Amino acid sequence: MKASYHRHELQFKRPSGTSRGVLKTKETWFIRIENKGNYGIGECGILRGLSIDDRTDYEEKLNWTCQNIQLGKEKLLEELIEFPSIQMGVEMAFISLASKNPHVLFPSDFTTGASGITINGLIWMGEFDFMKQQIEEKLAKGFTCVKLKIGAINFADELTLLKKIRNQFSEKEVELRVDANGAFHPNDALEKLKRLSEFNLHSIEQPIETKQWQDMAELCEKTPLPIALDEELIGVFDVTKRQAMLQTIQPQYIILKPSLVGGFKETKNWIDIAESQDINWWITSALESNVGLNAIAQFTYTLQNKMPQGLGTGSLYTNNISSPLEINGEKLWYNPKKNWDKIE
Repeated sequence: MKASYHRHELQFKRPSGTSRGVLKTKETWFIRIENKGNYGIGECGILRGLSIDDRTDYEEKLNWTCQNIQLGKEKLLEELIEFPSIQMGVEMAFISLASKNPHVLFPSDFTTGASGITINGLIWMGEFDFMKQQIEEKLAKGFTCVKLKIGAINFADELTLLKKIRNQFSEKEVELRVDANGAFHPNDALEKLKRLSEFNLHSIEQPIETKQWQDMAELCEKTPLPIALDEELIGVFDVTKRQAMLQTIQPQYIILKPSLVGGFKETKNWIDIAESQDINWWITSALESNVGLNAIAQFTYTLQNKMPQGLGTGSLYTNNISSPLEINGEKLWYNPKKNWDKIE
């Protein structure tokens, strides 16, 4: 068995605004395992500035992983605990290697093209008119759930935008989710949540910065609007600490990005802990190429969560890996009649 890795820089079709600035490119790494004429492919989808493994020794660890691939999946996952995106790539590559088709990791009605996954439409941060235009485009395509990034423009303008949407579309017609990416201060967060709740939103992701458990717990207790933890889950490796965090904060939802929490096994661990505490969840991609998005979507389908999932990021890039993934209406589909690009 041998393994290799290489870097791929994804180019955004248009600069995409987040609370951490405007993204023009997105770096990702592919890991390839070969054994007895078969191969497996995995994606290590690091997000600079957000991933806990955004470290100077990242490529060194990738190289070490390939040099020690004979240790096998389970041992490598243990050794890579502080590198969740490499855990994800390794787990994906081993499942891919063991599969009949290296791109069908979790066979299901999704991979045969018989069933799709309902997803939310993602609205990027930007000037008011740009955000409004994106919303209108998503709704015209048939989305009934849209997620808006907030916290970058004036809060009053964001409220105006939400009000306009609600004046046109009731909560039965369009489910609105917002993601603050920790933009609010604990002192005024509750007041802002009250203002936002006037528009019958589904939920708000990460209203305040991470690692403020008591402040977040108080918000979750008093909020008029369901709160979803997102970045809060990053870097919490210990199962006991995961349990303690959810018990302390008691959020209404958690949002799981497999590339940021350590792959499928770790995602499932978070889900098990959340469900034991009656906390709901959904899964979101983290700007991976179609290789990672495909694996995450296949895994997500097997979990049979009927809520809209956050898996609509595949069409963002000019140089993505061509794949059988398609968005039709508000669903992500896998079209087995379409071929994969060769991943160089």
